[in-house]
Amino acid sequence: MPDPADWPYVCNRSGRCPWCGILVQFLGTSSATGGRWVDIETWEPGTGDALEVHTVECPSCRRVVVSLTTTTRAARDALTHRLVYPKHAARDPIPGDVPRHIVEDYEEAALMLPDSPKASAALSRRCLQALLREKGGTKSKDLSGQIDEVLDKLPRPIAEEVDAVRHIGNFSAHAIKSQSTGEIVPVEPGEAEWTLDVLDALFDWYYVQPKKQEARRAALDAKLEDAGKPPMKKPSGEA
Repeated sequence: MPDPADWPYVCNRSGRCPWCGILVQFLGTSSATGGRWVDIETWEPGTGDALEVHTVECPSCRRVVVSLTTTTRAARDALTHRLVYPKHAARDPIPGDVPRHIVEDYEEAALMLPDSPKASAALSRRCLQALLREKGGTKSKDLSGQIDEVLDKLPRPIAEEVDAVRHIGNFSAHAIKSQSTGEIVPVEPGEAEWTLDVLDALFDWYYVQPKKQEARRAALDAKLEDAGKPPMKKPSGEA
C-alpha cells in the first residue's frame, strides 16, 4: 500500500512539477486554507473511503497541480493517488526531427498512461516498432525480432533497456505483444511507463546524439582548417 508521505503534490512537500519538471516545494493555492494537508475532503457513502483533493501551485512555473487521494476511513491509509490536472507528469521534450507519425503515437501513449496502461503500452509498442524499423534499419516483422537486430548496434545501457521491454512485458507468455503491437492486452506493472522511457532514450540516441556529434566534428574541422590541416576523415560507411 503506498505511503501517503510519498505523494509529492501536497502543500509544503517537495517533488518534481508535472508541468515544468523542476524539483520544487509546492505552495498552497488560494483554495487551500492555512497550508492544510487536505483542501477538500468528502466521505464516500457506504464505503468508508474518503476522497481528498489536493490543490497546490508550482513556485517555478506558477501552474496549479490538482491531485486526488482515496483513503480508508478507519486507518487513513492511502489507497490510491492520482493526478487530475495535469493528467500526467510532463515527459522529456521530443526532438524536432522525430517523424510526426511517431510523435503522435508517443504523445497519445503518454496521455493514455494514467487512464489505461494497456492502451498506452499498445501505442508505445507500435511507436517502438516504427522507430526500430525506420532508424534501426530492422527487417523483422515482429517487435521481438527487431529488438534482437538492434541490440549489438546500441550502447550497452540503452540495449539493456530495450531488451527489458520484452522481459517486463513477458513476450513469451503474451506473444501478441510482439506480433501485433497495436493490440490492447493485459500489461505487467510498470510496463507501459517503461516503454515510454525506452522511447525517450532511443529518441536521444537516434536523433539528438548524431546532431551533437556532427556539431563537434564541424567545430574541430574549423579549427583544423584555421591551422592549415585537412579535416577529419569520416567514419567508414558514412557519406
